[in-house]
Amino acid sequence: MKIYTRTGDEGTTGLFGGSRVDKDDIRVECYGTFDEVNSYIGLLRAKLPVDHPWQERLQEVQIAFMNMMSHLATPSDAEKPNSVILPIDGAAFCERWIDELEEMAGPSDCFLLPGGTEISALCHVVRTQVRRGERILVRLIKQDNVHPSIPVYVNRLSDLFFALARAEMAGAGVEEERWNSFIYKMKKST
Repeated sequence: MKIYTRTGDEGTTGLFGGSRVDKDDIRVECYGTFDEVNSYIGLLRAKLPVDHPWQERLQEVQIAFMNMMSHLATPSDAEKPNSVILPIDGAAFCERWIDELEEMAGPSDCFLLPGGTEISALCHVVRTQVRRGERILVRLIKQDNVHPSIPVYVNRLSDLFFALARAEMAGAGVEEERWNSFIYKMKKST
């Protein structure tokens, strides 16, 4: 099978089930955004040591993204049903991992400036991309049915990457930059 098909040269793309839509269709925008997220998770994994304890779970998240994207590429009126397994317990997976990470980093009680270490900053990039994808997903849900496990999982994933960023900072011994502290300093200096 060739990598190029020439079928998209006129600005359309194929969906699961065989129908075609414009490449700027909300459905394509949605799963395309999550494809970007998945690529950044791949970059995050590449920056972590191969034996890092997050590797296996992040791989599970990547696989879940591929499965979700498959379903997002399937309109509700598709002639062929999508049999790819969805991460039905994705929210619970995230919540368990977040609880573990918060034991390490402590609870969060304020907004943080993204950064600290390269890994922490990259976790924040993924977090914000997930949020962007979630906003597009909400627009898609207004137009067509989406399995209810997908928006729940996506909502938890942004929380997960926030917790991962904090755990990375705690593990590296780097102090978090609290946004509230900067507001206080700015008020004191004026």
